[in-house]
Amino acid sequence: MASSISAGTEAPGGHVGFPPFQKDTFASQLVWLSLAFILLYILVAKVVLPRIGSILADRKKRIADDLASAEYLKRQSDAAITAYDRSIGDARHQALMITNERRRQEAVAAQKGRLVLSSQLDLRLDESDKRIALAKTAAMTNIDKIVMDGAAAIVERLLGAKAAASTVSNVHKRIA
Repeated sequence: MASSISAGTEAPGGHVGFPPFQKDTFASQLVWLSLAFILLYILVAKVVLPRIGSILADRKKRIADDLASAEYLKRQSDAAITAYDRSIGDARHQALMITNERRRQEAVAAQKGRLVLSSQLDLRLDESDKRIALAKTAAMTNIDKIVMDGAAAIVERLLGAKAAASTVSNVHKRIA
């Protein structure tokens, strides 16, 4: 059986088996493997790793710069927010002061208007009192004549004769 396996692995030049497993070429394969490994190590160490290192350093620097920039912008925005809040507070205070001053001015103007209106109403009231007093006086002077005429008419109707004016006047004076 062994002959059938070896017969299928023979190369046309008389070599037998898989070349990496042949004892004759094992030493030279180790040399070439070592040379390839050393060349690959040198290539990676001298070319690839510095490039990767510079890329990582650039990325780290960019991230640090971005974080510093973000922190700076955050401080600026915080300062702007603080200034905005302060200006809003100042504006509210100023609006409150203006509103209070306007209310005070309106109250003073309303008080002046009330005083003017009150004095006008007092004048009208005094004039009305004077007119009422004059009308009352006029009515009182005429009332005596009306009462005497009414009494004379009653006496005339009851007695059927005219009463003397002096008699009606005497009766009126006693009643009043």
